[in-house]
Amino acid sequence: SVARDVADLLRPTAGDVTLFVEGAECRGNISPSRLRELVMNLASNAVKYNVPGGRVTITVGQAEQDRVFLRVADTGIGIPEEAQAHVFERFYRVDKGRSKKAGGTGLGLAIVKHITVLYGGTLDLKSQVGEGTTVTVTLPAART
Repeated sequence: SVARDVADLLRPTAGDVTLFVEGAECRGNISPSRLRELVMNLASNAVKYNVPGGRVTITVGQAEQDRVFLRVADTGIGIPEEAQAHVFERFYRVDKGRSKKAGGTGLGLAIVKHITVLYGGTLDLKSQVGEGTTVTVTLPAART
């Protein structure tokens, strides 16, 4: 439901970038406000650094019995291989000129990493220049 809410919030300003949400309802062991912040940072970056007519797909689901995942994949500009190890650092921006025009501070992905680690999760980044980026966050499942 958080992923759907974030996609609904971003659609009016996404231009011709289309947002999709898919997967099965699941619950992570994370505060709702932190989860919303995490999803918003990932999805807004995916929109901001996309291409005209691009797509952003937010997928959620059960990773294992005691883990859930959230994946944000885009068809955007991608991240150069040499920058991928640094994108979760505070104030790091791949393209400083483009980030200033797009309004980036270099904090969004650092916040994502901080929240993920705080709640015992892991991050995985896959990206190719000109093809897009996929960030997967895996978190402990909520205890029922």
